[in-house]
Amino acid sequence: MGWTALKVLEVAALFFFAGVAEIGGGWLVWQTIREGKPWWWALIGSLVLVVYGFIPTLQPIDDFGRLYAVYGGIFIGMSFGWSAIFDGARPDKGDIIGSAICLLGVLVVLFWPRIDGTEEPSDPQVELNSRSLE
Repeated sequence: MGWTALKVLEVAALFFFAGVAEIGGGWLVWQTIREGKPWWWALIGSLVLVVYGFIPTLQPIDDFGRLYAVYGGIFIGMSFGWSAIFDGARPDKGDIIGSAICLLGVLVVLFWPRIDGTEEPSDPQVELNSRSLE
């Protein structure tokens, strides 16, 4: 897949909506079970989680494992943001550093150059060494 500014925006928006749906749905269920909110909060949260399950299928990224690995890194930072906004929790230095490391990992996994979307460009020296072992 070739990266353009529009493609990056599309991927980022879908990751954002997936994060809001997953974290928001889970938070509504949590609020019902752990904080005593009404039962219908859990029902709505469950429905939101079902919607979340479909959002990643809209991504232009074809590799399921890579898609979810990248999303996992984004999810970490979004979870801290959600908690700060809705629960008043303040991320500490470890939370912020850990999230930054995850974001760096996301960028490496997402934008690492690949020939056909799944393989790295071949290194002629590595191929030469591999052939000499045969």
